[in-house]
Amino acid sequence: MKASAIIFCFLLLGFGSFAQQPPKWKIGDLQQFIEQTQRPLIVNFWATYCVPCVQEIPHFESITRKYAKNQLKLLLVSLDLEKDYPDKIEDFLKRKKIQSQVVWLDETDADYFIPKIDSSWSGVLPATLFMAPGMTRPIFFDHALTPKELEAAIQKIIH
Repeated sequence: MKASAIIFCFLLLGFGSFAQQPPKWKIGDLQQFIEQTQRPLIVNFWATYCVPCVQEIPHFESITRKYAKNQLKLLLVSLDLEKDYPDKIEDFLKRKKIQSQVVWLDETDADYFIPKIDSSWSGVLPATLFMAPGMTRPIFFDHALTPKELEAAIQKIIH
């Protein structure tokens, strides 16, 4: 009995230490996810090499927890290079203890996928899309958001 309890604890600790492997999505998968989401949604485009991206992710995670009662959903879309998938992304997620859903956008032609997100987007990172059911046009930012800007945008999609 004692041995099985020790094994159980070991397995429990071991499973908790694995980082999530983000699935590969194409732009069509992302568009479908956005269209089918029936709750307020934040889609943040980031990369592990982007310092402002890395700096703002903790704010996104904490504020998403703050608005959990509003069913706010955060999707982190990695735009890391193919050579960095999945190892560098997984390592980052583990080190930073990222809890939000993460996907890797498996697209190489920025001229193809960027306008599908927002026609005004130059491709600069970070970039963030805010939307909610019933909105005809998402709110889009192509710069790092301060916690105050983030909160203001969330207020617009939850009310």
